[in-house]
Amino acid sequence: MVAVQAAGAQAAPARAAAENPYERGPAPTEASIEAARGPYAVSQTTVSSLSVSGFGGGTVYYPTSTSDGTFGAVVISPGYTAYQSSIAWLGPRLASQGFVVFTIDTLTTLDQPDSRGRQLLAALDYLTQSSAVRTRIDSSRLGVMGHSMGGGGTLEAAKSRPSLQAAIPLTGWNLDKTWPEIKTPTLIVGADGDTIAPVATHSEPFYESLPSSLDKAYLELNGATHFTPNSSNTTIAKYSISWLKRFIDNDTRYEQFLCPLPRPSLTIDEYRGNCPHTS
Repeated sequence: MVAVQAAGAQAAPARAAAENPYERGPAPTEASIEAARGPYAVSQTTVSSLSVSGFGGGTVYYPTSTSDGTFGAVVISPGYTAYQSSIAWLGPRLASQGFVVFTIDTLTTLDQPDSRGRQLLAALDYLTQSSAVRTRIDSSRLGVMGHSMGGGGTLEAAKSRPSLQAAIPLTGWNLDKTWPEIKTPTLIVGADGDTIAPVATHSEPFYESLPSSLDKAYLELNGATHFTPNSSNTTIAKYSISWLKRFIDNDTRYEQFLCPLPRPSLTIDEYRGNCPHTS
C-alpha cells in the first residue's frame, strides 16, 4: 500500500505538467512571491538604441537556465520624461520568477501613451524575432507593463494586440478613459495619493470601463504616490508576479493570491476584481 501511495505521489507532478506545460518554478508561497528574488538566477544584456527601430533600446533580463525550456516575456515602459532606470528594479525581480523581461527606453522621453503602446509592441517583436534571447521565449505567451504614460501605453498595446496574455498599467495616465475593446487580462494599479494621475480620473475609470466578462483587477496602493512604482515595492511585485504567472503561464497555482480578493491592509487601500478567473 505504501509503495502504491508513493507511486501515486510521484505521478501527480507529471500529470500537472502535462495539464499545463507552461508552469515554471516551484509551487509558490506567500514568502516566494514577496521575496526580492525568485528561484531563477538571472542574466542581463543591453540592447543599444542604434541596433533597433521603433523604440529606444533597453535591457533584457532573463533566467540563466535553459533546462526548463522557454519562458513567457514581458516588456515594460517608463513614464513621461523618464528612462528605463526608473523601472529597472522590476527587471531582475520578475525575471527571477521565470520570465524574460525587457525594460525599454522610449524614442523620446516626451512620447505620449499611444506612441508608447506602439513601442511596447515593437519591443516585443524585437524580443521574440531578433534578440539574442529569442530562442528562450515562447512568443505565444507575452505581456506588457508600464508606469504613468507607459501605463497608458500598456492599455494602448493591449487594445491593439488582443493576443497579449497580460497587461499591468502602474499608476497609468491616459486621456482616453474607456477601454471596452481590451481582451487581455488586465491588472490596473493605482495609488491613493496620486496627484498626477489621480485614481478618480485615471485608474478607476480605466478599470470600470474594461469588459465585465474580462479577467480584470484593480489594486489601489495605500500610502502611495504616482512615483511609488519607480522603486522596489513588495506589493506591486507580489501581485504583478501573481498576475503574470496566472495569465501568461496559465499557472493556476497563483490563483490563491488573487482569489478570493485581497483585503485592505497597510499597503492595500482597495482591491476589486472578478473571481474566480476564467482565462
